[in-house]
Amino acid sequence: MASGSDVMERPAVPAGTQPPAPARRWLVPVLLLLGWVLSVAWRMWLSRHIVLPIAHTDEDSYLNTARALAGGPGGFSSENNLLRRVGYPMLISPAFLGHRDFSDSYRLVQLINAMANSTLLPLAYLLGRRLLQLRRSYALLGAVVAATLPATAFYANVAMIDAVMAPLVVAWLLAVHRWIERPGPFAAATVGLLVGAFHLLHSRGLVIVAVHAGLVLLLLIRRRITPAVVLAALLPVLAMALVNEAGIRLLGTKVYLLGSTPGGSMLDAVASGAGVVRVGAAVTTQLWYLVVITFGMAGVAWAAAVRELWRPRRGDATRWTMGVALVVSVGVASGASLILAGITGKPLDAIYGRYVQMLAPFWLLVGLGVLLTAGRRVVLRRAAVAVALLVAGGALVAVRLAYVASRGHSLRYGGFGAPDLMALTGGWREFRPVVGSLIGIAGCVLLVAALRVRRLRLPMLGALVVVNLATMQVIDQRLVRPMVASTAPTPWVADVGVRPGERVWASTGVHYIQRFNLSHQVTWTDVRWFREQPPAAAQVVFARWAPGQPDDWDGAKYGFVRLGGNVGQHWAAWRRA
Repeated sequence: MASGSDVMERPAVPAGTQPPAPARRWLVPVLLLLGWVLSVAWRMWLSRHIVLPIAHTDEDSYLNTARALAGGPGGFSSENNLLRRVGYPMLISPAFLGHRDFSDSYRLVQLINAMANSTLLPLAYLLGRRLLQLRRSYALLGAVVAATLPATAFYANVAMIDAVMAPLVVAWLLAVHRWIERPGPFAAATVGLLVGAFHLLHSRGLVIVAVHAGLVLLLLIRRRITPAVVLAALLPVLAMALVNEAGIRLLGTKVYLLGSTPGGSMLDAVASGAGVVRVGAAVTTQLWYLVVITFGMAGVAWAAAVRELWRPRRGDATRWTMGVALVVSVGVASGASLILAGITGKPLDAIYGRYVQMLAPFWLLVGLGVLLTAGRRVVLRRAAVAVALLVAGGALVAVRLAYVASRGHSLRYGGFGAPDLMALTGGWREFRPVVGSLIGIAGCVLLVAALRVRRLRLPMLGALVVVNLATMQVIDQRLVRPMVASTAPTPWVADVGVRPGERVWASTGVHYIQRFNLSHQVTWTDVRWFREQPPAAAQVVFARWAPGQPDDWDGAKYGFVRLGGNVGQHWAAWRRA
C-alpha cells in the first residue's frame, strides 16, 4: 500500500480463478431482499403507537396536500409560494384513495415511508462495494449500520419528507460516481433525474440543483462531456420542476398556504457582523452534530475527502464524488441556517439537525470505509481530525449557549431538532454539547481501536447496529410515546357522534395540535377555522371547553348542542340544534 493512501489496493484476481458458484452469486441479493423486508417490518413496529401526526405543522401540510391530490378535500399548508413542493404528497397520495378512516390512511403512509426509507440498505451496500471497495461482508454489515441509523430511521414513522431523503442522497452520489467513470448521456440523465427528484421533494433540493449545475459546467469546461450530455443532465431537472408546477396548478385553491414567503429577512439576518456570527454558529452546530451522531466517522470521512481532493489516489470518479458531497454538506447546512435565521416570528434553534440528517449515512459509510481499508498512520491522522472537530465544535456550541443565556435569552430546543442526539446525551430538556463531544470522541476511539483488529471488525459493526436499535428504542420510549399521549385527542371524532357528510368547522380557541388532529379525522371535508361565531353553513364545530374560564366557548347562544369532548384537553364538539 502506498504511504498516505486512504484505501488499500485490492489484489488482482489470479488468472484461472473460477467465478463464484451460482448459489453464492444469488446469496447477496437474497440477503439484501430479506434485510429490506426486515427493515420495513422494524420501521412499522416502531410506528405502531403513532396513529395521528405528532410533527406539526409539517405533517399536516403534507397530509392535506396528499389527500387533495388523491381527489379528496384539501386543507391548509404551512408552505409558501416560493418553496412549495408537491413531490412527497404525490408519493403518499395513494394512501388517501378510496374511502377509509384517517388512521388507516396514516398507517399506509407509514408503510410507504418504511418501504422507501428501507431502500437505503441495498443502496448503502452498493456504495460500500463500488465507491469504497469494501469486502462483501463489510459492505453488508456496514449497510445494516447505515439503514438502522436513527437519523434516517426516525422519520419513517411520521409523514415527513425526510423519510426518503437519505436513500436519495446515496442513490444520487452513486449515480454521480458512475457518471464520472462513464460520462455518457444515460448516466447523465440518471443523475439529472435524481437531482430533479430533490427539487420536486424539498426546498433543500435547490442546493443540490445548484451543485449539479456547477458540476455540469465544470465537466463541460474540462471537455469531459459534450453539449448533448449537458442536455441529458439538465433536461430531467427542468422536467421535474415542471412536474412540480403542474402539481401546484392541479391543486388550485384546494390547498391554501399559510407560510410567508422569505424575502429581505434572510438578508437582514446576515447584514451585520453579529448576524454572520449567528448564522456561522448555527452552521457549525449542524456539522458538529453530524460528527457526533456518526461517532466521529463524518469527521474521518471529511478529512479523507479533503485529502482526496488535493492529492487523489482513488481515481477521478471518487475525487469528484467526494467534492460534490462536501459542497452539498456545507451548502445544505448554510442554506438551512440562513432560512431559519430569516424567520423572525420565532426564536432561533439551539440545534436543528433535520436538514443535514440525510447526509449522515453517506458520511458514516465513508468514515467506516477509511477505518477498514487505510493504513494505521492514515487512520490515526484522520481520527485526530475528527477528535479535533468534536472538541472545537462542542466548545463553540457551549460558548454560544452560554452567551445567549448571559443576554437573558434562550434558544429553542425541541424533539424534532435532533432526537438521536437527545437519546445519546440524555439531553431531553437541555442541550448538552460537552456530553455530545465526549460520546463522539469515545465512539471514534473505540471504532479505531476495534477495526484495526481484523477479527473484531464484524463484531464491532454488529455492535453499532445494536447501538442504533437501542437508541431508536430510547427515542420511542422517551420522546415518541409522550408526544403521542399529549397530542392525540380523545375520544375520537366518530365516538362523539360526528357523522360523515356534516359540514365541520373548528375554533382557533382549540389548541392548534388538538385542532389539527381533530380535523384529520374529518375525512370528507376541509375543516376551516373561525374565531368566535361559526359561519351559518357550519353544522358541527370543535371549540374550546374550559369551564369557569373567560375563553370557554358557549355554543348554546349560537344554537348548538354539545355532543361531547375532553375537558382536560379543552375541546368539545357541538352540533347545530
